[in-house]
Amino acid sequence: MTSALSREELERELRAIGERQYHDLHPFHKLLHGGKLKRGQVQAWALNRFYYQVCIPKKDLALMARMDDPALRRIWIQRVLDHDGFGESREREEGKVGGIERWLRLTDGLGLDRDYVTSLRGILPATRYAVDSYVNFVSSKSTLEAVASSLTELFAPAIHRERIAGFEAYYAFANDATLSYFRKRLDEAPRDVEFGLDYVLDNARTPEQQQQVIAALRHKAELLWAQLDALHHAYVSPGLIPPGAFVPEDMEPTVYRR
Repeated sequence: MTSALSREELERELRAIGERQYHDLHPFHKLLHGGKLKRGQVQAWALNRFYYQVCIPKKDLALMARMDDPALRRIWIQRVLDHDGFGESREREEGKVGGIERWLRLTDGLGLDRDYVTSLRGILPATRYAVDSYVNFVSSKSTLEAVASSLTELFAPAIHRERIAGFEAYYAFANDATLSYFRKRLDEAPRDVEFGLDYVLDNARTPEQQQQVIAALRHKAELLWAQLDALHHAYVSPGLIPPGAFVPEDMEPTVYRR
């Protein structure tokens, strides 16, 4: 890139990343949304995805710690509250339940023990590596690149709608509680991406900055894809579950020996 893209050209480049490599294209999600997975495989997905959910506020707080503009921090903190919630009393009185609690309602509905889920003992090593890599990326890159990495939210509403429809059509665990996370994100994600996209388009002015934000969004998409690669390898094909990771009741674990 030798000259700066226009605002419209940059937005097209960012949206093209989702069209090419967002994780709704992954074979694991095709199986998940098409009702082709057994209960244990869905449990494994929800369990591993929980680690991503609990690390989102950590990622956002790491970014906020480097924001010099109080106005920007006041806007960004809404993302933390969306996931962490507002505390038991306000959640009970006003229905302001956070995304982490909503995700736990999904794992509850799938028959997973909450203490086990929150202990994070059963997640895949690759899940931990990918999610930690995302937190480290946001912690070490510029504010502009960190905000750009959040723009996978451009593509999230479509995958949430597809997931809700697939779960309702094919899985007995689907109900208001287990689907509440995805339904809530249909409202939250467009709000978040409206601000994030404007911020990136306003501040990525030079060719170098534009290359950085494109690379940041591509990096985030690759991390999401890598998490599904790990799930597919462990729980679909070839079905090699690493030692210490969650073993569904409806799967025979592979025994690893020296």
